[in-house]
Amino acid sequence: MSFPLLTATAVLPALGAIATAAVPAARRTAAKWLALVASLATLALAVTVLVRFDPGGARYQLTESHSWIASFGVRYELGVDGIGVALIGLTALLIPFVILAGWHDADPLETGSRRWRPTQGFFALILAVEAMVIISFEATDVFLFYIFFEAMLIPMYFLIGGFGDRAHEHGEEAASTQRSYAAVKFLLYNLTGGLIMLAAVIGLYVVAGSFSLTEIAQARANGSLHMATDVERWLFLGFFFAFAVKAPLWPLHTWLPNAMQESTAPVAVLITAVVDKVGTFAMLRFCLQLFPEASKWATPAILVLALISIIYGALLAVGQRDIKRLIAYASISHFGFIIMGIFAMTSQGQSGATLYMVNHGLSTAVLMLIAGFLISRRGSRLISDYGGVQKVAPVLAGTFLIGGLATLSLPGLAPFVSEFLVLVGTFTRYPAIGIVATLGIVLAALYTLVLYQRTMTGPVKPEVSAMPDLRVRELVVVAPLVVLLIFLGVYPKPVTDIVNPAVKQTMSDVHQTDPKPAVEAAK
Repeated sequence: MSFPLLTATAVLPALGAIATAAVPAARRTAAKWLALVASLATLALAVTVLVRFDPGGARYQLTESHSWIASFGVRYELGVDGIGVALIGLTALLIPFVILAGWHDADPLETGSRRWRPTQGFFALILAVEAMVIISFEATDVFLFYIFFEAMLIPMYFLIGGFGDRAHEHGEEAASTQRSYAAVKFLLYNLTGGLIMLAAVIGLYVVAGSFSLTEIAQARANGSLHMATDVERWLFLGFFFAFAVKAPLWPLHTWLPNAMQESTAPVAVLITAVVDKVGTFAMLRFCLQLFPEASKWATPAILVLALISIIYGALLAVGQRDIKRLIAYASISHFGFIIMGIFAMTSQGQSGATLYMVNHGLSTAVLMLIAGFLISRRGSRLISDYGGVQKVAPVLAGTFLIGGLATLSLPGLAPFVSEFLVLVGTFTRYPAIGIVATLGIVLAALYTLVLYQRTMTGPVKPEVSAMPDLRVRELVVVAPLVVLLIFLGVYPKPVTDIVNPAVKQTMSDVHQTDPKPAVEAAK
């Protein structure tokens, strides 16, 4: 029997979470180091998965299959394609930086505070989220995926509600109320999506007699399973609704700005760079593969919603006074691009969308973590409370600028390649949608450069005159991510080589081919 590599990649952070939570309360530093070591060991396993994966091999590799709940036909089935491998790598890469960035975020509050912050719990919850996200990227049994798709809400709820940002203009009591509101809103939105998906999962089993993604897809391909048109469409909508909440897609997005605003910066990165990617990933793996005809039927409406997300998110980002809310609305705009690329039904669009998931994770991590370092120094999230930072903390300002330029998809940085592919892939099939979506790029330049101008340039405000530059730990967090942004901006081939075969399979699932160009290239 071969070593269960995929199981180990998910179980290791889960065991790390248990061990970290069990560390005595007086050993906070030991708990931090244990969590960091567990995340680095998980990264090593993720790299092993990446090395073992053969892009030219079978669609799902490193597979595991065991009977689990036999009476209901539920199996413990795991397998990864190129898209799953890329996102597992992103998740495992970001978690050590999230832990390092949040090294002091769960330290005890100031003397006299009534609030107690269990340091061990903070880092254990981060590892628990990592475990659940990774197994979601691996699961090829629909019911198994659903369990962890929903279970990750529990640790995220406590991370948002119990370990929020200390910078609040109205004091600790108001901050606690706002954190509770954000956590409950996050939970209610996502639970609602999950309950609707549960009904669709049960309906799928009734129709197909199986929860196995590979069995259902094979039965549909060979004609032994036929879904009535109305049934397929309703099942598709049940799945898509849950994924659109998680993604998040307009108008199901309103939980995200609250959650990111009230979270610590590392937890905000965990939300938008890791957890939300499960929604867009699941659209590719489950919606398109299980319900190909319904996916094509819903495409026009979904493209309109994605386009609204792009423009709406960017417009609201322009008018924000709060740094974290600005980044949250920018992410809503970027997720619009990802969903648009998925449902453009072209290989360029879907390759760009998958690459965008990876690149958005990196760029948002840089921008939000630097914003978190900035906010922790000043004690305020308001843009108007800053000015002239680049004169007193040039390294902090420089890395903030790189993160901002990546967010606006500057050529030479990683998000440019993915955004370009999404727009090209969309334009070839839906030119009007592609043209209007380019407005999102213009607005991204506006909100990013205005944010940098108002916080980093101009006269030095007295409150920031003594602000220290990035410390060694903070540089260790940011520098590797900046290097990756530049490397993948110049040479994205390592990621595209992994994801392109999986994209071709997805295109085959929905029986789509790329439109032929109006003018053939000269030979």
